[in-house]
Amino acid sequence: MDLVESKNLLDSVDARTRLAGSNKMEILLFSLGTREIFGINVFKVREVGRTPRITKTPNMPRGVEGLISLRGNVIPVLSLAPFMHLEGVPPGLGKTMMVAEYSKRTLGFLVHEVDRIIRVDWERVKAPESVLSANQGLITAVIELEGGGLVSILDVEQILANAFGEAMIVDIHPARVDPETSVFFVDDSIVARRKISEVLDKLGVRHKHATNGMEAWTRLQGIAAHALQIGRSIRDEIRLILVDAEMPEMDGYVLTKNIKSDPRFEGVPVVMHSSLSSEANRAMGKSVGVDAYVAKFDAEALADTLRPLIER
Repeated sequence: MDLVESKNLLDSVDARTRLAGSNKMEILLFSLGTREIFGINVFKVREVGRTPRITKTPNMPRGVEGLISLRGNVIPVLSLAPFMHLEGVPPGLGKTMMVAEYSKRTLGFLVHEVDRIIRVDWERVKAPESVLSANQGLITAVIELEGGGLVSILDVEQILANAFGEAMIVDIHPARVDPETSVFFVDDSIVARRKISEVLDKLGVRHKHATNGMEAWTRLQGIAAHALQIGRSIRDEIRLILVDAEMPEMDGYVLTKNIKSDPRFEGVPVVMHSSLSSEANRAMGKSVGVDAYVAKFDAEALADTLRPLIER
């Protein structure tokens, strides 16, 4: 892909935002110098360009090559190949850099080359199953291309946790909740599920979870049907639903629309918790009915958002 062409494609923010409620996503395909094809959600990519001069700094974690100045901001640059433990990666740094934003944090990712952007239905995006163990949880989903071959979608949250360490959970005051109160959350990232669980544990609230949007919707329908069968309000079973935006098989926007259009879930707030932290994504969340939007991963902000919605 020509670098100017890729930049123009990435600039179509309005067009990409409209995809969020359609259960479709756009994936930027790239390679790390081997036969494997990897992908990253275009929503998270700000630009693509040639690898600039990188300033080495001491005591950088493995895979972090150094720092660059990008329009007045100093950002870290990570080489993705060392994290993936691939055989046959060519020596040297990748010749292409993707600039991406995760949870209000801008980073550069070095890759061998960028290929093209594809548009797929989220229902074609599948959980990785056996691929997961082979790549230490760094693959969050896989897509089968129409012409053959697989695309591995990276769990960038896990890569960042491996590089910089996981965010420390500060002291969080417990919420005043009924002992039977339960929160249901869904996230396809292992590290995100772990951190969410820590926050909910500190709030003193029980919780259940799912690992993708379709699984979440299936389980929520089962919980609602059971509550109706025994004559209980769904609010007695689930006090709040916390959803990620990007998930295999069904994204958080479609999941939220399903929940909000089902009268059985009336009165159950939905909070969107996503590394897509732009105002455009917040607006998209609001358009499908989310009651609050929290950018990943700020444990205190998450706790402060959830507390008034789950307390008696």
